[in-house]
Amino acid sequence: MAEPEKRARKSLSEIVFERMERAIKSGSYRPDERLPTEHDLAAEFEVSRPVIRDALKKLRERGLIYSRQGAGSFVRTIGLKQPLGFGPLENVSDLLSCYEFRLTLEPAAAACAAERRDDAALERIAAALELMRDATNRQSHREDADFQFHLAIAIASENSYFSIAMEALKDHIAVGMRFHGASVKREASGLARVFDEHAGIFEAIRLQDGARARDLMRDHLTHSRDRLFTRRKPALVSDAGNGPPLATQGQP
Repeated sequence: MAEPEKRARKSLSEIVFERMERAIKSGSYRPDERLPTEHDLAAEFEVSRPVIRDALKKLRERGLIYSRQGAGSFVRTIGLKQPLGFGPLENVSDLLSCYEFRLTLEPAAAACAAERRDDAALERIAAALELMRDATNRQSHREDADFQFHLAIAIASENSYFSIAMEALKDHIAVGMRFHGASVKREASGLARVFDEHAGIFEAIRLQDGARARDLMRDHLTHSRDRLFTRRKPALVSDAGNGPPLATQGQP
């Protein structure tokens, strides 16, 4: 039986268009808010200005933005939907539920990313990994780079449901990453071990080994959860950035 044809590669302008479309539809921009300049967008997405112009043209054709002569591009009210998101994270049970959801979502996204990733997607994942490597060498943890690594994998899956869900979970994931980072820094080799977990996922995606990428992502998230928690009475974590360590925090 013949192998299925390879998925057609998306152009850079299509990738930029889809990411900006998700940002607009998820409520990242207010009605009539001015978008960044072409120059700034080109720097953000690391593409040329003609690529940005093509992506903006697609957004205008979809009725998501409009342009004012000499003033730039603005978001149309009609293009906005209710922002995708979840209620505030209130306790440890919520955070455990977030991990449970991620254990369903992210291994599948990693498998798809391994099968579908292109060179540009692989470079985005590698860039986030390099930021994590640098932080690890300095005995530090970069929550922002950690999230960008996971988001870049979701984007590489070429399934917008994965990436939109990850973007909607960003604030919740940040709480877990903040406590997880504090936990692993107390271990002699904790940061290096966590970096190795990420590096293994990247390597599986680079080699386009979907099954291994899925298994390594599941193992990484399971280890992350287990390093943090034992199942005891939930404690409030809505102000986790300022409060004491979680009451249910397990292994240091």
